[in-house]
Amino acid sequence: DSNTGTLDLTRTRQSWHDYNSNGLGCFGWLLVLISLLFVTATLPLTIFMCVKIVKEYERAVIFRLGRITDRKPKGPGLFFVLPCTDTFVKVDLRTVSFDIPPQEILTRDSVTVSVDGVVYFCIQCPISSVANVSNAHSSTRLLAQTTLRNVLGTKNLAELLSDREGISHSMQESLDVATNPWGIKVERVEIKDVKLPQQLQRAMAAEAEASREARAKIISAEGEMNASRALKEASLIISESPSALQLRYLQTLHTIAAEKNSTIIFPMPMDILQNFMK
Repeated sequence: DSNTGTLDLTRTRQSWHDYNSNGLGCFGWLLVLISLLFVTATLPLTIFMCVKIVKEYERAVIFRLGRITDRKPKGPGLFFVLPCTDTFVKVDLRTVSFDIPPQEILTRDSVTVSVDGVVYFCIQCPISSVANVSNAHSSTRLLAQTTLRNVLGTKNLAELLSDREGISHSMQESLDVATNPWGIKVERVEIKDVKLPQQLQRAMAAEAEASREARAKIISAEGEMNASRALKEASLIISESPSALQLRYLQTLHTIAAEKNSTIIFPMPMDILQNFMK
């Protein structure tokens, strides 16, 4: 009936649309056939044009009439391309590093600092890095700069100076999520240097010096207090035994004589002076 005929026509159109969207089409297959005939006819000449080599750390993404073939890259080793219909792009899978230029950033507590860093990344999906972004390396560099500004803009100066590891980890996660559709894996992000204004550096140095001087005075006062306590205990012990004071005199004399001094001053015991005073 009419409903069945309309349904069959719709299915036929849908099948033809799927074929055109997924396959090469009649004209495309015709070009492929002509290319194969050309290769067969001029085999000695075109063998060097058709056989390509990629290294162990490289992959090749082949486009046949503008479409990616097999949805997977070729390599490493030898692979075959048609001279008239195929083009290919080589993708390097090794880890790449680049420096983030110094960025003037305003922290959360309104301090202007200059921060730079380094990023390590590699390409995990060659097809996505070719088909989803025009220049994966340049896009990753620009994204790293904006991510550095966005992450550090939410931190104050104390966190920026003390929690570099946490900031690097946060940047790595943000970059990894953003570059995942491009087939890129961000392996590591490091903050290299944080440059402060000269006036702020002098103020921080003065504050640190004042803090060190205060701690030194506290330590000196604690030392004097402990020494006075020890001297008090020693005087109490010596007062209980007069002979202990005489032994201390002799020990002091021995110490002075060991230094080969020509003049020796020996203290006179107070007990002898008291007899003369009477």
